[in-house]
Amino acid sequence: MDITLVIIGLLLCFVGIIGSFLPVLPGPFTSWLGLLLLHFTETIQKDWSFLGITLGIAILVWILDYVVPALGTKRFGGTKYGIIGSSLGLLVGIVFMGPLGIIIGPFAGAFVGELINDNTDSSKALKAAFGSFIGFLAGTFLKFIVSIAFLFLFVKEVYNHWGVFF
Repeated sequence: MDITLVIIGLLLCFVGIIGSFLPVLPGPFTSWLGLLLLHFTETIQKDWSFLGITLGIAILVWILDYVVPALGTKRFGGTKYGIIGSSLGLLVGIVFMGPLGIIIGPFAGAFVGELINDNTDSSKALKAAFGSFIGFLAGTFLKFIVSIAFLFLFVKEVYNHWGVFF
């Protein structure tokens, strides 16, 4: 049973890393679920402080993921249209352009979103799209770093108990 929990936990950590780039999946929280499963094994001692701190980090990053793009957009004069456009642009970009869509999609989506707003001209929309894009990249980078750190902690724990598992 322990091996099954370790494998599922590792998969959750990898899905969390993928979720750092996709707004549909909560990246760090999914990686945290992998850490939680690891602590449900009989081999790893349950460390509730560790799990509480890492859960707190995952929740903080989840909240910041909504705040940072909004701050970037507002800082550059954007509106909620730019924020929504950035998220939709990411999804459309990934579907139609693959990994390159992660970069082009949010920017193009924010630009189109700002153009849909009646009070926005193209130069203001471009500036707001840039702000939204910068905010999106900052949030994505933060989620990615936390998910990678959770994967590292997972692998470190499994490595420390390798002989017991296998």
